[in-house]
Amino acid sequence: MVRQLWEVGILEVFLDGSFVEDKDHPNDIDGYFVCDASYFASGDLERYLNFLDPYKIWTWDSRTRRPYQGYLKKQLPMWHQYRVELYPHFGQSSGIRDVHGHELQFPSAFRQQRGSGQPKGIIQIVEVSQV
Repeated sequence: MVRQLWEVGILEVFLDGSFVEDKDHPNDIDGYFVCDASYFASGDLERYLNFLDPYKIWTWDSRTRRPYQGYLKKQLPMWHQYRVELYPHFGQSSGIRDVHGHELQFPSAFRQQRGSGQPKGIIQIVEVSQV
């Protein structure tokens, strides 16, 4: 998925550290990428990504969410294929609240555990050029 983002010009891709936490799905990875709002809003980003993806699963339409094999949490199609959900970030809030009820932007939201608000790591995935 990250390679597909790189191919369409999205270079800043971040994953939260939740893959090292105890949780229902230890392989459930969330992340975000920095992009231009107009690139996302026009639908061009989704179209270009689906052109590259053999499974055509790039969408952020909440109506496409469905539960996975008996778990209640509904996931986007990209999670069902890759076990990763990556969200576009262009300065908007994430829909995730801190322990005080304040809505967070993606960088802050992914630096804390959702249940406890405890800090956690976040990593940036960087393309290494071929030598």
